[in-house]
Amino acid sequence: MTRIRRLILSVLRATALPLALFSGTALATNNLPPVQPGLQPFEASYSATMDKGISLNGSAKRTLTSKGNGIWLYRTDVDSFIADIDESIILKWENDRVVPLRYRYRLSGFLIKDREESIDFDWSSGKATGRYKGKAFTLDLEPGTLDPLGFQLQLHQDIKAGKRDVTYRIIDGDNYDTDRFAVIDKEPLENNGQTHTTLKAEKVREENAKRQTLMWFAPDEGFMLMRLLQVEPDGSHYELRLKEAELGG
Repeated sequence: MTRIRRLILSVLRATALPLALFSGTALATNNLPPVQPGLQPFEASYSATMDKGISLNGSAKRTLTSKGNGIWLYRTDVDSFIADIDESIILKWENDRVVPLRYRYRLSGFLIKDREESIDFDWSSGKATGRYKGKAFTLDLEPGTLDPLGFQLQLHQDIKAGKRDVTYRIIDGDNYDTDRFAVIDKEPLENNGQTHTTLKAEKVREENAKRQTLMWFAPDEGFMLMRLLQVEPDGSHYELRLKEAELGG
């Protein structure tokens, strides 16, 4: 796979992250409601740039919708000239935790090979079953197991609750990953013509890792994620910034 195709795939797969991390916020910064505990439905959109300011020329919509009885649908739809993504998780919100039930992911496009992934979580039997790269798999469920989309919602809720260093066990593909995130600094950040005081967080990797993922959250704006920046080992990068979001979508 060429460098540009690897970067494109990385950008598209990461579109879920920034929008996922501010459920319970609104972008109207002059009239934001107080931060509320638990989950709140929302609809959000983003802008993206890739490499040396090249526009991704795509649009994405992220929604969190209550289905009642503590069940939620968390979904992202990406539409671009490069590829389309449909990713969703049906989850249960229980004791301030995401409990994943059904995960689906579909990527299609002319520059990227079509891809589908699925995970079904059977907590009564302690098993997760799914398909990855066309092959079926079964994994034993660990306590607190998360999926590739639901962990992002859990991260936002944990940071909003005051946690500053968190680690998750995530089923990604047909195996487990351990991902750690930490708040590392406080910085001013300008977005949409306004300056915000933000908490700067990173995905913690090994000391010599060349890939870097940084995120900027605004505590005074409901811990909204204002910006995400990822730098790849070859020096290429992509950046995502919030455009607009509506609480109660």
